[in-house]
Amino acid sequence: MTQQASAQARISIERGREKPILNRHPWIFSGAIVEMRGATPDPGDLVTVETHTGMFLGRGYWNARSQIQVRLLTWDDEAIDDAWWTRMLARAISGRRAIAGTRDAYRLINAENDFLPGLIVDRYGDWLVLQALTMGIDVRKELIARLLLDLTDAKGVYERSDVDVRAKEGLREINANLAGDAPPNVIWIDEGAGFPMGVDVRKGHKTGYYLDQAPSRGLFKAGLSWLPPDARVLNLFSYTGSFGLHAIEAGAGQVINFDASRDALEFSERIAERAIAGGKSWRADQFEYIQGDAFDFVRDQTAEGQQYDLVICDPPKFAHSSAQVERAARGYKDLNLHSFKLIKSGGCLLTYSCSGAITRDLFQKIVFGALADSGRDAQIVRQLSAGEDHPIALTFPEGEYLKGLLLRVY
Repeated sequence: MTQQASAQARISIERGREKPILNRHPWIFSGAIVEMRGATPDPGDLVTVETHTGMFLGRGYWNARSQIQVRLLTWDDEAIDDAWWTRMLARAISGRRAIAGTRDAYRLINAENDFLPGLIVDRYGDWLVLQALTMGIDVRKELIARLLLDLTDAKGVYERSDVDVRAKEGLREINANLAGDAPPNVIWIDEGAGFPMGVDVRKGHKTGYYLDQAPSRGLFKAGLSWLPPDARVLNLFSYTGSFGLHAIEAGAGQVINFDASRDALEFSERIAERAIAGGKSWRADQFEYIQGDAFDFVRDQTAEGQQYDLVICDPPKFAHSSAQVERAARGYKDLNLHSFKLIKSGGCLLTYSCSGAITRDLFQKIVFGALADSGRDAQIVRQLSAGEDHPIALTFPEGEYLKGLLLRVY
């Protein structure tokens, strides 16, 4: 970075486009910028943002390659130096103090929602996993990793910046150790469920695990009446089978873990076998693992007249932008339509969308449409979302991406 250029570069915002910035939204799109004064910044450099009359609005990092050209770090006229990064990281970490007392795996830094745009940090036992989603974070990640090790008792920081969004920032994908000791091939974490859960931070989805689903997995431990004894459970998009394991621990009789990935299913089986070998009273024959296409599978199961006490439908992101919402809505409706048909009367559906472009209201309308076409009746037992380790900044509504419904079906 050319710090001299970043100190001089000043971005002028078009008249009438200041309101989101004044409301402390962190994104400035290219269309809102009318002028740059001073030396041209390098990608990732800091810039000062001003009104068209020169009034200070904020300070953030710049990247001309991105549609979001400035991501604001502060709305105060202050230096963005090592002390600033230390203070902001420490503030986010302190917000997880209550969680840290009960779990050893949780989100430590939640990007824009912790006022650190582009930075994701998850904790798994003694290791931190970092995602640098933007150029501004990428050029500072070594500093951030060092500060994280100073602020926590973690043994190391592993980087999982192997996500498609980095291409929009002009960055290549990276999957490598960043600082401190490298993690083992599998990290075994304790979610307080009564059994260890394996996490592969090198090859697993996201940073290795779906930490955002902790509240939903916690429903099983709560012993809610919606799961009858010896329940038959279908776990669609099962990944490494955590929902299925929680269901068996809560007294389910059989779980079918269904996923498109053979590797994920094999890892899921390994996790269950380890728990059984460690003393759990589960039986291996309570678990079934099936690989294939979920859309085809639910249609086939419906045609066969299969019935379940609980269906869990937690698909990957269908809509990566607003342009994909219509197509994604069709996919969600199709999955939920057949899921409704597979549930015994009085049984339940746990259904989710993790597409940020699909609002909570729209998702509920999609599920309602699927219900209407299925000829069933259903009640909302609980609205579901990510846990308290995934806070949402009030000034950044885009931060709410995970929406879920626990439905009782008749």
